[in-house]
Amino acid sequence: QVQLAESGGGSVQVGGSLRLSCAASTYTFSSHCVGWFRQAPGKKREGLAAISTRTGGKYYAGSVNGRFTISQDNAKNAVSLQMNSLKPEDTAIYYCAAEPGRGCDANWYSIDFDYWGQGAQVTVSS
Repeated sequence: QVQLAESGGGSVQVGGSLRLSCAASTYTFSSHCVGWFRQAPGKKREGLAAISTRTGGKYYAGSVNGRFTISQDNAKNAVSLQMNSLKPEDTAIYYCAAEPGRGCDANWYSIDFDYWGQGAQVTVSS
């Protein structure tokens, strides 16, 4: 059973930065679409960014483009989300998800991802 684990969440003030990491135990993101999502209380889940781990292709939602950066480490077993210029509306639980055997495309947020992490809380206060 593949397990994904997010780390790096926490509390930060407006304008601050956080870096989330998504790691897979006993698993390598060799050829996957790995995405980051978030869900705030009372709101729908929102796709933020995704990366094709084989090609390095990246996709971003308009709401985070220019502020968030998705990347993968050299070992290809973790994908990170660098979040800068954080706003109170960025407060949510952040999840990573992985779909094996394919890359991402422009509709990556509608993929029925096989694997999900437990989520990491991000709180931005003013």
